[in-house]
Formats: sequence, structure tokens, C-alpha cells
Amino acid sequence: MNTSATDFASLLCSRLCHDLLSPVGALNNGLELLADETDPAMRQRCLDLLSDSAKASANKLKFFRLAFGAAGGFGDRVDTREAQGAIAGLFGDSHRVKVGWMVEDPTLPKGAIKVLLNLVLIAGDALVRGGQLDVGAEQRDDHVEIVVRGEGARIVLDDELRSALTGTAGDAPVTPRAAAAHLARALVVENGGSLQISPPDAPVLMFGAVFNAV
Repeated sequence: MNTSATDFASLLCSRLCHDLLSPVGALNNGLELLADETDPAMRQRCLDLLSDSAKASANKLKFFRLAFGAAGGFGDRVDTREAQGAIAGLFGDSHRVKVGWMVEDPTLPKGAIKVLLNLVLIAGDALVRGGQLDVGAEQRDDHVEIVVRGEGARIVLDDELRSALTGTAGDAPVTPRAAAAHLARALVVENGGSLQISPPDAPVLMFGAVFNAV
């Protein structure tokens, strides 16, 4: 996967726009309904729709800013509570995915937070019928260990994402769908680490990453 920095930035933007299209579209629909509605009960339903959509949009922006952007300040470390809050916002309201948070370190290197969030994003998408998502991370001396475990009624991690995570995609072009997987692997490899994935026929989905803490 030979992708320039400019092309990869475009892929991340495309992924972000794709994920924001639904809640922003719901905002637009809610405003159109509200403009034409005179029944008080229906107007309240429109307002509830607008509130839910605005919250979903804000939560997704917060998550993507931390996972893809320069959130967390200009220092080298990020408060893990910020990452926990971003994950809770992404999955919390739908109750489709329940999150178990097993991170005791108060801060982690910024690169580790990005790897963790991108693996969480991929695992959450793979739980197509919902389920349990457990997240663990720990810094030991000069390296960081991250584990993300997903369990649910149906788990789908397509070949494109698996290839991007394992680095076996060859010369195949990176698509916006695989942007998070590409970023996670790139950060791990650039910091002298490795990333493991459970086999396709495993009953649970497991991601494990170990890399230098920088």
C-alpha cells in the first residue's frame, strides 16, 4: 500500500464525511419537518430528533478528532479519560455495543491513543449485531501494549480491513473504508512494533498491538 500523505489525508476526510452523513442528514430532515409541522406533539418529536442527531454528530466529531487529528493538546501524552469519553460517546447512546474499559494508566502516548481508538472503531464496526467490546492498554517501561476484544452474535471483518491491518494488501489501493486500519498499522510499524489479529474463524475478534512508547 503505497499511499502518499496527501492521498491518505483525503481518505481520512472521506471516512469522516461518510460517518457524519447520517446524523447531519437527520438534522436537515428534522429542520424541514419542523418548518412545516404545526401539531405540538409532532413538533416535539422533531425537536427530539434534532437533539439526538446533533449529539451524535458532536460525539463522532470528538472521536474522529482524537483518533485522526491533533486533539489532546500539543504534548506527547493524552489523558486516557479523554479516550474513554470519546469511545463512550461513539457507542453509548445506541446501546448496540457495550464497552468494557480496562485502562489504568492516567495518560498514554498520543500515538498509542490513536492506535487504540482506531482499533476500537474497526472492532465496533465488525460487531454488526452489537455485542461486547473490551479495551485494554498498558505502558510498560519503554513500550505500550494494547488489546481490543469484540464478542457478539455476528462478527464481520472483511478481507480489505484484515489485509490493511496485517500489511498483506500488496499494491491494492487503500479505500476510505480501510483508512482507520491503515493508520493503526502504520503507527504501530513506525514505532517498531507488531499488530496481531485473531484468525477469521475465531469465535471472538481480537486485536493486539505492542510498540515503542514515544
